[in-house]
Amino acid sequence: MLHTYTLAALRDGLARGDFSSRELTQHFLQRIAQYDNSLNSFITVCADQALRQADAADAARSQGTAHALAGIPIAQKDIFCTQGVKTTCASKMLDNFISPYNATVISKSEATGLVMLGKTNMDEFAMGSSNETSYYGGVKNPWDLSKVPGGSSGGSAAAVAARLAPAATGTDTGGSIRQPAALCNLTGLKPTYGRISRWGMIAFASSLDQAGPMTQTAEDAALLMNVMSGHDAKDSTSINTAVPDYTATLNNDLKGLRIGLPKQYFGEGLDGQVEQVVRDALKELEKLGAILVDIDLPNTGLSVPAYYVIAPAEASSNLSRFDGVRFGYRCESPVDLTDLYKRSRGEGFGSEVKRRIMIGTYALSAGYYDAYYLQAQKVRRLIQQDFANAFAQCDVIAGPTSPSVAFGFGEKNANPIAMYLSDIYTIATNLAGLPAMSIPAGFSQKLPVGLQLIGNYWQESRLLNVAHRYQQVTTWHQEVPELFK
Repeated sequence: MLHTYTLAALRDGLARGDFSSRELTQHFLQRIAQYDNSLNSFITVCADQALRQADAADAARSQGTAHALAGIPIAQKDIFCTQGVKTTCASKMLDNFISPYNATVISKSEATGLVMLGKTNMDEFAMGSSNETSYYGGVKNPWDLSKVPGGSSGGSAAAVAARLAPAATGTDTGGSIRQPAALCNLTGLKPTYGRISRWGMIAFASSLDQAGPMTQTAEDAALLMNVMSGHDAKDSTSINTAVPDYTATLNNDLKGLRIGLPKQYFGEGLDGQVEQVVRDALKELEKLGAILVDIDLPNTGLSVPAYYVIAPAEASSNLSRFDGVRFGYRCESPVDLTDLYKRSRGEGFGSEVKRRIMIGTYALSAGYYDAYYLQAQKVRRLIQQDFANAFAQCDVIAGPTSPSVAFGFGEKNANPIAMYLSDIYTIATNLAGLPAMSIPAGFSQKLPVGLQLIGNYWQESRLLNVAHRYQQVTTWHQEVPELFK
């Protein structure tokens, strides 16, 4: 039953010599081989490389030079450049791209001795809320194979939820760690913007993207945050501020902690059963000594339209490098340079990516920049101010992560606006750059529900503390889908 162990339990088991890293890695590789055909959570499985890394970790441990987490297998979202390994961003555009270097997140993982099982499936270029836009096909939710796992980090979420990996990395541009974590019953943390290096992470929207851990528990998330966090001189958006030991404050008392409840998060559009699960979770936090406070985030309703101007505008700029000339997909037999550009991009990108590039290009074009992009940035500032006002009244903000449980494949494909509204509760924190996380809070219609916790800047430790104390008195995070026990 090694696959049911948390990172903390695996760390302790390796330290005691209960099993080797090779045995552990082989166990997870066998589970991937057995189960992933039904999930499609991995794009690339790195079996040979994983076993080499496991053997190296075992050798280091025998010599007493290993990091405490050395030898533990994890999965990496296929958005992080990985030297010598195909890095696709789930797009035909990068189907043939073998990265010549490692992203900082990958380098830090390797330096710690973590074992990379493979690269996980995702929405193409991280654009989506359901993991249906991948060139390699959609990922299925382990709790119900007819449902989506959420996106864009759906492959990482499904792999961890089905216990094909003990933990995984994800990225969050508008909720892409938290929403799939909620839909798959995981703990998922989006740190403060700039806390984890973005270098080597293929960009969607540079002012919004942030990497983070997807794990079974808050304690595991804290362990991975200790590995992933820190200033990186190669990333101009990386913040040079001290990184605490995220495990040190997990058990702090919650007595007197003020939890703000935004009225905008409990109104129209929220499924009634999801709301009941969230309110029951809040009662548990009250029992632990927290105080619930009503707060107002008046510009919440503007977060989705502002995001869907800013994010596509940045995507339009970032994805202009994929032109069929330097790397990636190139069309067959172009007649001239214009034909090369048009057909390489037209054939290489999927429909959702094209939609966002077109929206972004329009928003940035002469005559529309002031009307759309500039106005969206002004709204972004108002949203940041809303949070600043709220944190004068409370320590942590709480509410639902997603307005509903996982929905069916194709259910929202015909209506992009309905799909975009899946992220109504998560987008504002990306616009503000705040840390936020989703933790398992219960079930509705036999599908997981997530509780979202939002903190002030650099307050990841406080969020992890609240989540850990909640998980000490509940067992939702221990539930495993029946098909994958």
